[in-house]
Amino acid sequence: MVITHKIGWQKCLSHQLWPAIEKGWRDEGRPVHFFWGLAGNNIREIRECIERNEEWWYVDVGYLTEQITRYPEPKIHNYDKTYFRICKGNIHTIRCKVGDGTRVQKLAHQGIDVEFKGWLTGETNHILLCPSSPTVTYHINGITQDEWAKITTDEIRKYTDRPIKFRNKPRPGNQYWNTDIKDDLKDCHCVITNMSLAAVDGIMNMVPAITHQRHVASFVTSRDLSKINKPMRPGHKTMNEWIKMVADNQFTIQEIEDGIAFKVLQEQI
Repeated sequence: MVITHKIGWQKCLSHQLWPAIEKGWRDEGRPVHFFWGLAGNNIREIRECIERNEEWWYVDVGYLTEQITRYPEPKIHNYDKTYFRICKGNIHTIRCKVGDGTRVQKLAHQGIDVEFKGWLTGETNHILLCPSSPTVTYHINGITQDEWAKITTDEIRKYTDRPIKFRNKPRPGNQYWNTDIKDDLKDCHCVITNMSLAAVDGIMNMVPAITHQRHVASFVTSRDLSKINKPMRPGHKTMNEWIKMVADNQFTIQEIEDGIAFKVLQEQI
């Protein structure tokens, strides 16, 4: 039984995703829950799924995709180039196989940046601290966003006196709205986050990252802040394999509706 957890706001993108999942996901006679983000009652209902040992999947925007407009209301500009992630029991993809690269080639032909360009060389400057949203931080770390930022900053200061730049999620009215993370990544030494996609932005712009172990980038990043002066920088082969994995685990709405997402994800878990 496919159970899509509805969000009251009618303009939420989940109202476009849920019909596709309900059509494309095979009903295997047991409860399978789907959540869009962590809004509303989702955190509580995810915990109830865990307590009942029922399968749940987290749905959100993809990793290597054309960007959507989020505010003042969500808008998909090109459905063929907009990808979504569907993650079992986690808010990121961490259970997966690596494909043959066909998917990466498709994204490249669509004009989506899938090229690993190496790592910045020479002198780098600041550390970019990018917390996840307050809801994700509470769900993953059990603390507030401010608490996570302070704890992380205090830990960084044990090992380096590099400048620390703070970048929160851009929201209408905050200082990060209408700013480009690429500007903050110039001369950046390392991105540090718990679960933010800023780590992916960093990697695709030649900046290594330190992340939570349940982040999609955990395969190619460190968890250890004591290594901040020499963060993990995998070679081209490893990074290209990771990019292939990421590309293989995100889907358009049409691919979800056609059952392609179900088939791929069932083969990988």
